[in-house]
Amino acid sequence: MELIDSVPLCPPEGACRATPGQPDHRLRPFVLGYGGFSSHNGAPIAHRVLPLSSTTLVFSFDGPFTVFSGPRAEAIVDGPTTWGRGVSVGLTPAGVSVLFGLPASVLAGQLVGWRDLLGRRAEPLAERLAAAPSWPARFALLDAALLARLGTAPPPSPVDAAWQRLQGPRIAVGALADRLGVSRRALELGFRREVGLPPATVARVSRFQAALGLLAEGVGPARAATGAGYADQAHLTRSTRAMAGLTPAQLCAIVQYEPLPGA
Repeated sequence: MELIDSVPLCPPEGACRATPGQPDHRLRPFVLGYGGFSSHNGAPIAHRVLPLSSTTLVFSFDGPFTVFSGPRAEAIVDGPTTWGRGVSVGLTPAGVSVLFGLPASVLAGQLVGWRDLLGRRAEPLAERLAAAPSWPARFALLDAALLARLGTAPPPSPVDAAWQRLQGPRIAVGALADRLGVSRRALELGFRREVGLPPATVARVSRFQAALGLLAEGVGPARAATGAGYADQAHLTRSTRAMAGLTPAQLCAIVQYEPLPGA
């Protein structure tokens, strides 16, 4: 499932365009995927940053600027959310830690500038990505830059394993803790320390993203609700209003994408 980090703040005049990319196999525990993106005409537009339990690194070609968008349970509409063309990198909590040396929890609910966070370690990747001749070339540049940051990764922690499991079918937090051989309290504390969201919230955000992915594929709200594990369409509507500030019908109007040329 392709996660959707953000959508236009207002319904655009035409469909936005996107193309996915997969990271090098050595990055798979840390990088969820790459995504080239463009507004309908390539011009910068304001975005609504949606609930997501992972971190997104957004390289905008407008400027250019780069921003980390941390895990969050509610939409963000303020701050540096205006871009037109660029590429995004989805990072697991382990990826933020291993590749950038800090827990994802320090980014929770925030949009943080690349250079503000990394200082001298922030190489000018946005400029190089914008100048690359194609989307495959850009994804290859990202592979090279992230592999250069990849040292000897520690073994997965119970939080890493639990976070990955919560991206799938519903499971009670207590049952997940038992399966991993840790107490529920220890798992919850680990999530707050390493992710910045409690495991129950990660599960709720994952369900929202599953429904959003179905809506983006053109599935109607009723089928998206049942397909993502909601009790019914009314349950989905309450959840999307609370988390994203939009109804499923409003989301349907702005999550339709077309392929990017040259992908």
